[in-house]
Order: sequence, then C-alpha cells, then structure tokens
Amino acid sequence: MSQHDYLIKKVDLKSLRPYGDIMDDGVVQLAFTLPVAYGPEAREAAVQLTQKMGFDEVKVATMEPAATGFAFFVIYGKIKHTVDYTKIKVVKVESPIHTMYETNALIKEKIGRKVVILGACTGYDAHTVGIDAIINMKGFAGDYGLERYEWLDARNLGAQVLNEDLLKLAVDSGADAILVSKVVTQHNIHIKDMKDLMDKAVKMGLRDKLVFVAGGPRVTHQMALECGFDAGFGVGTKPSEVASYIVDELLKRKKKK
Repeated sequence: MSQHDYLIKKVDLKSLRPYGDIMDDGVVQLAFTLPVAYGPEAREAAVQLTQKMGFDEVKVATMEPAATGFAFFVIYGKIKHTVDYTKIKVVKVESPIHTMYETNALIKEKIGRKVVILGACTGYDAHTVGIDAIINMKGFAGDYGLERYEWLDARNLGAQVLNEDLLKLAVDSGADAILVSKVVTQHNIHIKDMKDLMDKAVKMGLRDKLVFVAGGPRVTHQMALECGFDAGFGVGTKPSEVASYIVDELLKRKKKK
C-alpha cells in the first residue's frame, strides 16, 4: 500500500479511532495544567501522567508557565483503543426541523394564536450567550431567533432568574413553553437547578401544561430527560430546531386531548 493509499483509505466504522496526521493513526491532543512550577520536572510529570492514561509516543508540543506554581501543557499521544461506531445509539431529539415560515404557518393554521415562550438563564448562571442566540431576533449561524417569528411571543428574561420566579411568570403570562439555558456546571449545579425547576413545576401543577426545554454546552437530551425536561439541546443548536420541537410537541399534546 502506497503512502497516498494509506492517507485516503476507507474509514473502518467498526474499529474507529482518532485521526491526526494520517487516517487511523490514533493521534490525540491533550491540554491540562499541573499545580507545579514550570520546568523539566513538570515536563516529565506531564509525560508520565499521559503515558499512564494509556497513550504511546507522547510528545510535549507546548509547555508554558500558567502562573506562579503552575505549568500548562499541550501534548500529543497515540491511543490503541477503538470503538464500534455502528453499535452506538444516542438518545436525541427526534423532531422534524421546519423553516421559520413553515413554523409560522403551522401555528397560524393549527393553533390559531401566538405561542408564548419564556427563556432564561436560571439560578446564579449569568452566561446569556446561548439563550440570546436562540431567542434574540438576529439568531445564530444565519438562523433567525425566535423573536423574529411572527407567530411566536418569545421573551428573553436574561440571567440569574430564580426557578420560582420563572414559573410564576409562566403562569402570569400564559406561557406555552420554558427554555432554560445552563452554562455554569461546576459541581453539577446545572443538574441540581434543572431538577429543582421540575420539582417546583410538578408541585405547582405545571408539568404537563408547559413544554420544558433545556440547553447548554453540557446539556444532552438524555440528561434533560433524566432531570424531568421534555427535551435537551447542546452546542450548535439553531433557533429553528428549538422552535420546531416546541410547536410539534404542542401539536402532539393538542391532538391527544
């Protein structure tokens, strides 16, 4: 086999591993900080730790002092392990994605009124980039935000909104859905906050009256379901995906009734 053939060889999905310089070489880049002073000893410690992780051919690409008594590393290494990609099953949101115009038409024809959506960063979370990208009119990645939808009444409540206040506002405004953005995840605070919201929703008799959606960099659909939500969306989610899911879920519930 020539070098060119090796570079373009077909990916084996039953024995999948990372691609670095050439196909199936198993090269991975790691970055971490050690709480020791920058120097040769710190470098050797980083190499040994990487080897203990199961990496071969360890190479230190970058070693820099991060602060007094700390050293930062970028390291390359190779792994032997593979996964069978064909057997991977992921719990994910199963809902068709409509354009803004299609969603507006669905609401107008089958619901007949504006759908009210409240979005917020809850608890002590002050990172509004995600909720802004979904709700604000400008949207994200060329996809219009929910404020742009003619038949959506989408309200961005901002950051650090308490769960009890969010639910009270949902009742007062006759909301159809709640969007919760969680970015801060230290000590799994996002999970605690999400479960707390759903516990309160159940006690207030709102669980089945609203569509609950969570989003954030560490949010998955599976995790959102485990916290009691209807759906969870991760990084890269576009506003149209969220709008499509909410409207489809409302229509499903309407049909059941």
